[in-house]
Amino acid sequence: MNGKTDLKSLTMEELTAFVTAHGFPKFRAKQIADWLQKGAANADEMKNLPAELKECIRNYCYISVATIEKKFVSRYDKTVKYLFSFPDGECVESVVMAYHHGWSICISTQVGCRMGCTFCATGKSGFSRSLTASEMLAQIEAAQRDLDVRISNVVLMGMGEPLDNFDNVLRFLELVSSENGLNIGARHITLSTCGIVPKINELAEHRLQINLAVSLHAPNDEIRAKTMPIAKAYPMDRLLKACRDYFDKTGRRVTFEYAMISGVNDGDEHARELAQRLGGMHCHVNLIPVNTVEGTGYQKSNTERQQSFVNILNAKGIAATVRRTLGSDINASCGQLRRNHLKKEDS
Repeated sequence: MNGKTDLKSLTMEELTAFVTAHGFPKFRAKQIADWLQKGAANADEMKNLPAELKECIRNYCYISVATIEKKFVSRYDKTVKYLFSFPDGECVESVVMAYHHGWSICISTQVGCRMGCTFCATGKSGFSRSLTASEMLAQIEAAQRDLDVRISNVVLMGMGEPLDNFDNVLRFLELVSSENGLNIGARHITLSTCGIVPKINELAEHRLQINLAVSLHAPNDEIRAKTMPIAKAYPMDRLLKACRDYFDKTGRRVTFEYAMISGVNDGDEHARELAQRLGGMHCHVNLIPVNTVEGTGYQKSNTERQQSFVNILNAKGIAATVRRTLGSDINASCGQLRRNHLKKEDS
C-alpha cells in the first residue's frame, strides 16, 4: 500500500530486522507482534512503544484491518456471517461456526474468484484481487474481537481459490500458526482447493500438517467439466495422483468435497463409480447438499438420496458423511452476501 511495509505480514525474523534496521532494540519486535496479535489497528494503540518507534511505524508501515460492514447471526445454531471491508473498498465474507470442540472460522483468500465453478456464488460477482496474508489474519482477529472468543480452527474455504494465491496463503499459514501470532496449530487448519494440480504438488513439498480438502463434485471428467472449468486443465486421474502423492509426503488424509446436485451427480451409479476411483486411497468424502444460488437452476439432493450415496461409499470401504448445514437462515455459504452488496452499490 503506497510502497509501505505490510507490518502484519512480516515474520518475527523480518519484524526484528525491520526494528533493528531503524535503530531500535530487538525486544521491540516482540512488543509490536503482541499488539498486532491483540488487533491493534495503528501505532497509537501500541501503548508501551516509544514515540520515535510509533512515528517510524506511521511513516514506513501500514497495518491491515478488516472492518465489519454487515453481520448476520443464525437463530438456530449461533453461526455468524460477516461481510468485511478493507481500506481500498473491497469486501470479502467470513463465517464463524460454533462446534463442541470450539469456534471455527471460514475465511476468504481472494476478493471474488476466477475458477468459474457453476454452482458457486462467489465467481458470479467476478474477481478483483488476491488478499495478503495480513488481510487473511485480519478476518480472524476482527471476528475474535467482535465475538469475544478465541478461534481454534481455520478453514480456507471462503471466497477465492487458496492455491491461486499460493505465496500469500503460504505466508498466512506460517503466521497464523506462529507462537508469536495466533498460535493455531497446523492440524487445526484446512485448505480447500478446486484442484490446481501443480500447486497441490508444490504444497506437498512443504510437508505442512494442515488438512487438504479437494473439491471433486463428480465421479468422472465428463460431469466434473460441466460444473468445474478447472477439470478441463487437470483431469481426475492426474488430480487423484496428486492427492495420493500428497498423502505419501505429508501423512495427512485428503478430504474430498462433493456437492450433491439433484439429477446431476447424485445417482447410485455415480456413488459406485466414485468408490471405484477412490479405492485404496486414505481419504474421506464430505457430501454437501448444494447451496441454492440464483441463476444456476441446481437443486440439492433429498435426504434419502444423500443417505443412499453414503451407504454405497461406506459399503465399498470409502469413509463418507453428509456435512451438517449451519447458518441456513443467513445464507452462510460464501459469495452471496458480497454479490448482493455489489448489486446494491450498482443500483
